[in-house]
Amino acid sequence: MTSDIAPRSRKVRILATLGPASGDPAMIAKLYRAGADAFRINMSHGDQEDHAKRIAAIRALEKETGRPMTILADLQGPKLRVGSFEGDKAVLEEGQSFTLDRDDKLGDRKRVELPHPEIFEALVTGNRLLLDDGRIVLRATDVSDERIETKVEVGGTLSNNKGLNVPDIVLPLKALTDKDRADLNFALDQGADWIALSFVQRPEDLAEARKIIQGRAALLAKIEKPSAVRRIDEILEAADAVMVARGDLGVEMPPEAVPPLQKQIVEKARMLGRPVVVATQMLESMVKAPTPTRAEVSDVATAVYDGADAIMLSAETAAGEWPEEAVSMMDDIAVAVEADPSHWARVHFTETLPDATSADALAQASGGIAQTISAAAAICYTTSGSTARRLSRERPTVPVLVLTPRLKTARRLGLLWGAHAVHTRDVASFEEMVAKAKRMALRAGIAKGGNRVIVIAGVPFGTPGSTNVLHIVQLTGDELRRHTKKAMDEDGL
Repeated sequence: MTSDIAPRSRKVRILATLGPASGDPAMIAKLYRAGADAFRINMSHGDQEDHAKRIAAIRALEKETGRPMTILADLQGPKLRVGSFEGDKAVLEEGQSFTLDRDDKLGDRKRVELPHPEIFEALVTGNRLLLDDGRIVLRATDVSDERIETKVEVGGTLSNNKGLNVPDIVLPLKALTDKDRADLNFALDQGADWIALSFVQRPEDLAEARKIIQGRAALLAKIEKPSAVRRIDEILEAADAVMVARGDLGVEMPPEAVPPLQKQIVEKARMLGRPVVVATQMLESMVKAPTPTRAEVSDVATAVYDGADAIMLSAETAAGEWPEEAVSMMDDIAVAVEADPSHWARVHFTETLPDATSADALAQASGGIAQTISAAAAICYTTSGSTARRLSRERPTVPVLVLTPRLKTARRLGLLWGAHAVHTRDVASFEEMVAKAKRMALRAGIAKGGNRVIVIAGVPFGTPGSTNVLHIVQLTGDELRRHTKKAMDEDGL
């Protein structure tokens, strides 16, 4: 087994969605080599057998490379759809009346079935209904238990089973459907590291998923509805991470509202130390073309400048014609942005105030110390990953090498800004901690003889939440010469 211990040349993470264009082991390996740090399994498409094969390929690649691989299983969530039409479609004209009812007969240009009693229960006169990703807009004029009378504000052709969004209300729907519960249990059995929860409207929506997960994976809340935006602070407290799902947000909200919301959510997440993923249509034109538009390049760059932990590719890698090139392009953009001399200052526009804990105090201090002494790297020991998250929140200028004895922890850190996690044996003493930190820094290529590195850990070792040590060590030329294959074996690599 070879060990890819050297970190990426950038700190923002890349999350690539797998699908028909990228499901075979050879392509998954190419995406990793091109720059993918984590892989998204979209439970909305494909069956569990396909997903199991992709997960097995990721774990095989992990074994081959010696690098912990991060897997995010993205649950579908409730899908609201209208019924079917005679002739499979109907043309709705602006200004006409149109009825949504609970009759399962085929629809026409005047009416169609809406098989979701929750909408009849929650909707009131004046609320909007958006159909077919917002292409058709209806306004409710009268609502009863069996019928919703509407006026067409934006017309168009509506075909069978098109999706429906109701942005003005909180629907009495749980975030988990029966399909989601089955997919969630499947993903946990397969060893997924992160679970992404769709259709989050309120913090309470995360409770059922938490109960099923029972600590076996971390929970990411997708922010895709106005109701979630209104309660973003509470959702951030309840979740382990969030995703700015801009595609769905852009359907339920005016497009011009999405960019400032993206910045606000990224900032709030960073202040709380929650990883934040920016997603949807980042390099959309690369589904068909080998290069992106300049606007898309700027869009990706903005997320990197804002300090997002991860940027995501969806259809570009799942179903596009240029999946490897899309990852490579995103990697190139991120590397170029992080090389900009103004990048560090822009990332630190967001002030991340520490909690009154020793762990937060040490994480905050490490950034200033690294600059003052021109440290080559920050190295942290962690069991649960909390030390790494605190350190990452500070967005340090130096590489962050995370050493953990728990493979599960190393895998989860694949969505964390700047964190390069290595699964290795634990240490039992302060002297062993220092010696291993030096060896790992040399092996990763982030330090050399004569450099100083910062080491953060907790004593007693192996106790989660005990971060209380910050130590500065200097590497010598003798230590570089003693860097041998025997040491690699001793470290459990």
